Amino acid sequence: METLTLGPAGTYSHRAATAVSDDVAFTESVTAIVEAVADGEYDRGVVPVENSIEGSVTESLDAFAEYDVAVVKELITPIRHALLAQNEGFELVASHAQALAQCRGYLEAEYPDVDLEAVASTARGVERARDDPAVAAIGHPDTAGEDLQILAEDIQDQASNATRFVVVAPADERSDAGGKTSLIVYPNADYPGLLLEMLEPFADRDINMTRVESRPSGERLGDYVFHIDIAAGLYEARTKEALADVESIAENGWVRRLGSYDTEHVLN
Repeated sequence: METLTLGPAGTYSHRAATAVSDDVAFTESVTAIVEAVADGEYDRGVVPVENSIEGSVTESLDAFAEYDVAVVKELITPIRHALLAQNEGFELVASHAQALAQCRGYLEAEYPDVDLEAVASTARGVERARDDPAVAAIGHPDTAGEDLQILAEDIQDQASNATRFVVVAPADERSDAGGKTSLIVYPNADYPGLLLEMLEPFADRDINMTRVESRPSGERLGDYVFHIDIAAGLYEARTKEALADVESIAENGWVRRLGSYDTEHVLN
């Protein structure tokens, strides 16, 4: 089974993807991962959806709304950031924008005059640091290899820093079984109390909503798509009843069931 994730080799996405399969391929776009799985080019894709410090990865959410795929597993992995460089004489820190943001406090306190540059992935930053002694990177300590020094470890601003990844599969592999479910709702409407109406069916049935987020639909200003995660499976009667109510509310739009799945904690 071939799995597509964010590359190059050595990214946190790559480390998470190894929990899915040994055969891992790389691209540098979350949207490209979801599209490739939707088109049947790859069996699985692993994409980041949320970080405990910086919040949601909006590109992932937008890709789920654009392409029809299934979510078949959730992977939670702790993020351990280290500062990597050839020596202390660096002038620039290059890493993924999320990693830079997750280490903002450390960088401002320890290196306030150093420039920051967002690159496609933490692994790309490590490659830059290997090629240029004036560049440092932020990445997992294991990516230092023999060429880079680990100048500091655990530099993330919160010790509990963790990222939630999901494993996506072709839409026909969608499952009703699992302890958690992801949904997308496009009500194609706007009136006072709309969001409350969409949430009440879950609350009335004691279904815990673990995440609710809105993203622009792209159709018009002020028009939104809602991403909803619940702690219940699609197989449950209460979930079916709640979704029937939500579909009635969104009768002018649509409701997409990404699927039910379980959670795996991956240490790396």
